[in-house]
Amino acid sequence: MPRSPAELPRDAAYFTERLRSLHVAIRDRLVADMQLSSIEHWSAVSDVRGGDVMYELDAEVEQIIVDRCEQWGRELPFLVVAEGFADDGRRMFPAGAREEDALFRLIVDPIDGTRGIMYDKRSAWILSGVAPNHGPETSLRDVCIAVQTEIPTTRQYLADMLWAAAGEGAHAETHNVLTGEVRPFTPRPSRASTIEHGFATISKFFPGGKVVIAQIEERLMDALVPPGDDGTPRVFDDEYISSGGQLYELAIGHDRFTADLRPLALLASTVPRRVGRLCAHPYDLCTELIAREAGAIVTNRYGRPLDEALDIEPNLCWIGYANESIRAQVEPRLLALLDDLEASL
Repeated sequence: MPRSPAELPRDAAYFTERLRSLHVAIRDRLVADMQLSSIEHWSAVSDVRGGDVMYELDAEVEQIIVDRCEQWGRELPFLVVAEGFADDGRRMFPAGAREEDALFRLIVDPIDGTRGIMYDKRSAWILSGVAPNHGPETSLRDVCIAVQTEIPTTRQYLADMLWAAAGEGAHAETHNVLTGEVRPFTPRPSRASTIEHGFATISKFFPGGKVVIAQIEERLMDALVPPGDDGTPRVFDDEYISSGGQLYELAIGHDRFTADLRPLALLASTVPRRVGRLCAHPYDLCTELIAREAGAIVTNRYGRPLDEALDIEPNLCWIGYANESIRAQVEPRLLALLDDLEASL
């Protein structure tokens, strides 16, 4: 069963307040710095960690997280899971505390969507999830508080922040980063009953597995919404290179269906396979609670809740639907196609 915020040592407001403050600090630092430095600077490779490439933009925020967590660790001992925190991506606060004494686990992706924001093309997202500490088996299903915050491009002055506690619904605000004005709104997924004339996407961001995914997508869409008699397409796709961004688009009603099947596609690809080829990891999906609390449905490749351990290494497939009607339209055909693919491997 999913965990409850009641299992945490403090109430939900305590955690959301601290995470919101951390996110604003990261966002505002990046907004200011991006105005001063070039695309060439931010897009330079700085390291390779946790199955992903780290760019200078990623390195910029690590110290902010460490400083804030050191302060927080004076109140409560906790474990942070994030890229760059030692070889295994884990670090206890306060320093020297034992992992078994952690009162909660915090999983963080400081910049989800680095590739879009470092070229100033599209917003990235700060993602954080809090779960009660149930040892190494603590999983995405245990996350009971989540916050995600938009990092806008230099051409934007509005940036959204969303948060949720399990069982308490999703909340959101639009922040004017120039004036500080804040406007609340309620995230609401699409209520359309089909994907027809809406955005529905299966991600195929990078070379290696594109052909496999494109074939599945073509077969799925041809079965669900074939072009009209005049050949006009009746469904559109939008490949947002950010899992948090994709969840956001689902939660606020922009997208009706989205899926990221990269681990499965890479298994089926004829391209030489290497471990961790830029797939989604648990830290990329640590805020899926927000989409679910808003009313969307998020599952794994088999139609079940995401339940992977809070770690930096696992490669995840995930699928999101705006509502149950769209799930009923898409899921049976999609899972059948994936079963066929797996049977052929």
